Amino acid sequence: MNPIASDPLDRSQFPLDEWALTEAEFNLATQGRTETLFAVANGYLGMRGNFEEGHKAHAEGTFINGFHDTWQIRHAEEAYGFARVGQTIVNAPDARVIRLYVDDEPFVVADADTIEYSRTLDFRTGVLERVVEWRTPSGKRVLIRSRRLVSFTDRHLAVIDYEVTMLDADASVLISSQILNRQDRVDEYTPVANGGGAGIGDPRKASSFSERVLHPRYKWVHEGRYVLGYRTANSGQTLAVGAEHHLETENEWDESAQIDDDIAKQVYRVRAKAGKCVRLIKTIAYHTSSTVPTTELADRANRTLDRIRESPIEDVFARQEEWLAEFWRRSDVVIPGQPAVQQAVRWNIFQLAQATARTDGGGIAAKGVTGSGYGGHYFWDTEIYVLPFLTYTSPQVARNALRFRQGMLPAARDRAVELNQRGALFPWRTINGLESSAYYAAGTAQYHIDADISHALSQYVSATGDDDFLRRGAIDILVETARMWADLGFWRGREGDRGPRTFHIHGVTGPDEYTTVVNDNLFTNVMARANLRAAVRQARRLRHESPDDYATMVKRLDLTEDEIDEWSDAAEAMHILFDAELGIHPQDAQFLEKELWDLENTPASKRPLLLHFHPLVIYRFQVIKQADVVLALFLQGDEFSTAEKRADFEYYDALTTGDSTLSASTQSIIAAEVGYRELALGYFQAALFVDLGDLHHNTADGIHVASTGGVWSALAFGFGGMRDYLGKFTFDPRLPEEWSQMVFHVTIHGSLIEVDLRQTSITFTMLGASAPAPVAALDASSAAGTAGSPSDDLRPVELWVRGERVLVTSAAPVTVPLSDDPPTIEGAPTTSDIEGTVRADGSVITASMPTIVSLDDDPDGALNPFD
Repeated sequence: MNPIASDPLDRSQFPLDEWALTEAEFNLATQGRTETLFAVANGYLGMRGNFEEGHKAHAEGTFINGFHDTWQIRHAEEAYGFARVGQTIVNAPDARVIRLYVDDEPFVVADADTIEYSRTLDFRTGVLERVVEWRTPSGKRVLIRSRRLVSFTDRHLAVIDYEVTMLDADASVLISSQILNRQDRVDEYTPVANGGGAGIGDPRKASSFSERVLHPRYKWVHEGRYVLGYRTANSGQTLAVGAEHHLETENEWDESAQIDDDIAKQVYRVRAKAGKCVRLIKTIAYHTSSTVPTTELADRANRTLDRIRESPIEDVFARQEEWLAEFWRRSDVVIPGQPAVQQAVRWNIFQLAQATARTDGGGIAAKGVTGSGYGGHYFWDTEIYVLPFLTYTSPQVARNALRFRQGMLPAARDRAVELNQRGALFPWRTINGLESSAYYAAGTAQYHIDADISHALSQYVSATGDDDFLRRGAIDILVETARMWADLGFWRGREGDRGPRTFHIHGVTGPDEYTTVVNDNLFTNVMARANLRAAVRQARRLRHESPDDYATMVKRLDLTEDEIDEWSDAAEAMHILFDAELGIHPQDAQFLEKELWDLENTPASKRPLLLHFHPLVIYRFQVIKQADVVLALFLQGDEFSTAEKRADFEYYDALTTGDSTLSASTQSIIAAEVGYRELALGYFQAALFVDLGDLHHNTADGIHVASTGGVWSALAFGFGGMRDYLGKFTFDPRLPEEWSQMVFHVTIHGSLIEVDLRQTSITFTMLGASAPAPVAALDASSAAGTAGSPSDDLRPVELWVRGERVLVTSAAPVTVPLSDDPPTIEGAPTTSDIEGTVRADGSVITASMPTIVSLDDDPDGALNPFD
C-alpha cells in the first residue's frame, strides 16, 4: 500500500465529527462500503449497515462469530496432508427487516424522493441512527427515524427502535417486521446469499454454498414474539433467533402474524394521523451452539427477551453508553488539531471494540462480524495486530482470545502429527481448529503462526503479570510450539569445524506471501528463536517459583530437562542470515538471488499482483506483498542495531507492494523509528483510511480488523515509541511534526497510565486501576484501587524514556523533557536505490517487470502466436 498524504474521504458525504461517522447523503455507488462502515457488532453478533427496509442492498448480512458450515475441499491434484474440510461463516437469519409501506407505496431508500437524509454511527453511544424525510409519490411527507444497536453488555442482544410519523397528511401505514433466512435465498429482493458473487481468483472473498445450509428445526410465535431455530447441514451447529415487538402509537391499528420455516412476519396496519408517531421497538436475541439442541437455544432466546422486557428499553441504550465510557477511558487516543485524523482514529478503535468485546472465549475473525470476507476465518492477524491493543487496553479480552488458542491445542497437536512434527502446529486459517487453507504454499507453510501466538502470550503475561494464566495451562502453548520448532529445524556443522554449529529451518513461508516455501526465512527464524527462549525462560521460572505447578506440567506434557536444554541450544544457535556486501538481512536464503520487480513502472491496473499474475511469476522476483523482515525489526527490535534497522528498512520498503492491508502500519512504525518521519505519517494514514477510504477496493466484504489494530500499534509503538522487551517498558517517541500533541492510554500490571506526548516532552499520569482486568494480574495492593480514581495503593510502574528511568506513581504526573531527536530522513526508498548494486558473488541486481500479454492488453490479437 502506498503512503497517502491527505484525507481521502468526500466530506460532503461524510462530514467531520470527531466522535461519530455520519453519512449526510445516500450514494448508491458507495453502498457496499457504507454497509460495512455502518455495521454494528459486539464481537459475537454483527449486523451490517443495511437498511431495515431491505431492497437493493449490496450484501445483506447478519453474522455470528464462529457460526459456520463445512464443506469438502476438492483439490485438482490430491496429496497427503492437504486441508480437507473448508469452513465458511453462515449468513444468520436476518431479524433486522422492517418493511414500510405508506398508502401501499414501499419505502426504498435507493429510489425514494428524500428531502432529508442522514445516518450516524456514534462512537460514544454505540448506536446507529438514521433520519429520513421521504416525500411519497402522492406528495405526502413522512419522517422515518431508526436506532439500532448490538449490545456490548448482553452479547446475545440487538435492538431496533423504529419510528414513522406522517408530517402533513393522514395515511395508511403498513409495517412488516420480519425474520428472514437469507442464507438459503428466501428473500426475493436479495437473490445472492453469503459468499455469492465472489470474484474468480480473489482469495479474499468467501466461498459460496451450493446446497441448503440452514435446516429448520423449530418455530414458535406468541403475542408478537417469534422464535426460529436451525441446524447447519454439515457442521451440525445450532441457532435460535427470537424477536419481540412492542408498538407504541396514539393511532388506530391492527396486527397479524405469520410464521414459516424460513420467514416470520409481524404485520401492523396503522391508520396514521398527521403528527402522531408510530413507534416499533424490536428486541432481538441470537443464541448458537455446537452441541445444544435448538429447543434449548430457543429457551435461552426467550429468557433473553424476558429479561429485557422487565425494564424500559432506554436502559439498554444507557448501559451501552456506560460500557463505552469505560472503554474510551482505557482506549482513547486524542490528537488535538487534527479533526480528520481524530475521527478516523476513533472509528478504527471503535471497530476493535466491535470485533472483540464479547468474543468471550471465541476467536477474532479477520473481518470481525461485519462481512463474509475470508470466510469468517481466524488468522495470525489476531495475535500480531489485534492482541497488542487488547493486552494494553482490555487485558481480560486478550486473555479470552489466548484461551481460545489454548483450546485449539488438541487439534494443533493432531495437525503437527499429520505433518510429521512433534509438538503442536496451529492452523493457518480456521474457524473450528482444523486447517482450512487449500493453498499450502501460502497457508500451511506459514509455520510462523506458532511463534506469533507464543509472542502474543508472552507479551500479555509481561504486560499484565498474569502468571496464573501460565500456571493454569497456557504454558502448554509455549512448550508445544517450542517442541515443533526443535523438531522442524536441524543442525549444520560440527563444533570446532570452522565455527560453531548452526540451527536452520527450511521449507517455510514467512509473512510475505509473494515468496513461499523457502529456507531460513528471517522472520520465521527470529520469531522461532524468541518462541524457544520464552519456553525455556517460563519453564525454568515455573520450576524455581512454583515447583508443584512445574511437576504437574512435566507430568501433563511428559517434559524432560534435556528437552528444555535442547530448546535453549537451538535458540542460541539459530541461523540469522546477514549479507555483509549489501549490509542487510536477506529475507531468506535465496531471496537476493532474484532480480527486482520494477514496481515503479507497474501500472495500477495490474495491482494487487496476486489478482493479475500467476504465483510462479511473482515468486521469481524480489517483490514483497507485506512487511516481512521489517515486521521482525518491530517485534524483535532488541535483536537488531539501529544501523541494521535502517539498512533493512530502506532495502525492503522499496520492494513492498502493500498489496496486503497488514503492511502499512508496520512500515509506519519502523519508518518512524529509523527517521523517515514524513513517510511514517503517510503509511499511518494509508492504514488509517484502509476501510474508510476503501483503499483496497474490498471494504464491502467487511472491516479489515487487523489493520484497525495496526492503527493503534502505529500510534502507540510508532509515534509513541513504546516497546516491551522482556518486561522492560521503554519509550522513544517520534511524534509527527504536523501534530502538536498525542494522548494515549496503556494498562501495565493493572494500572491505567495516560501518556501525554508533546513535541518537547512526554508526561505519564497514573489514572487508577484498569477495569476490567484479570484479577490474577493484580497483587493485593493494586486490586484495592478503584476504577476511574487514582489510589495510593497502586504499585509504581517503572518505565524508561530514551535511557532514563522513570517511576510512575499515583502521587503525581511525571514529565520527561525530550531532546536530541534522531535526524529526519527525507523522501522514501525506491528500487532505483537498489538497482545496480553488486551481490556478494559479483553479480549485479537488475529491475524488470514481466511482459504482460493478455486479451486486455492485445484486444486485436496481434500478439497471439496461435492466430
